[in-house]
Amino acid sequence: MKKPDYHRLAALIGLDGVKLEQIADGWVPTCRNLRSWRQFRCLTTTDGEMAVNCYLVWDEVTREAALFDTGWSAEPIMREVGQYQLELRQVFITHSHEDHVAALDVICGRFPNARVYSGSSRAPLKERLGPRESIPLGGLRISPRDTPGHAADGTTYVVENWPDDAPPVAIVGDAIFAGSIGRGNQSWDLARRKVREQILSLPPQTLICPGHGPLTTVAEETAHNPFF
Repeated sequence: MKKPDYHRLAALIGLDGVKLEQIADGWVPTCRNLRSWRQFRCLTTTDGEMAVNCYLVWDEVTREAALFDTGWSAEPIMREVGQYQLELRQVFITHSHEDHVAALDVICGRFPNARVYSGSSRAPLKERLGPRESIPLGGLRISPRDTPGHAADGTTYVVENWPDDAPPVAIVGDAIFAGSIGRGNQSWDLARRKVREQILSLPPQTLICPGHGPLTTVAEETAHNPFF
């Protein structure tokens, strides 16, 4: 069978033809070695056929922990918190689609002192972070970046100041995936612009942690993502 003309197809839908062909030929991001980020876990839960990632981060000394999204089930989160004897201090929501917040009520009930943060305009003021605000987590720093387009409240959280000078970690929700982006429910143009400005502008070795699929990096997405 004749190979499709990916460059012509890409031109019709506004993608990069070389990168689109790489995806079609089976490109996937390099399997990440997470030893540089010892206090970091990706937890994946499934409801039917939909798998969703959430992320747990903690400070090695204080054992203070932050959760990013909840996924479908609170059980893996509570298991990790118990195993590592953590104190869950914050819950950060990348966006309020059901698969990312399904276990939020359970988590809040189990950890009533954990403070919830989100980018939703409907959230109480105490749950919103300003664009230049950062939150300490022991020696770590967590900073929000506004990434709407897929969702009006889309927010990326950048975690920095890791031990041993490990690169930053960007927890992006559905703003960008390995080789793709989240559906432009608000606006495809807005979604792509915000990813360029707020995520792909980070240092090349920044670990990108999406809401679905494998981890990747800024360098890999710059080189291979056909949307950019």
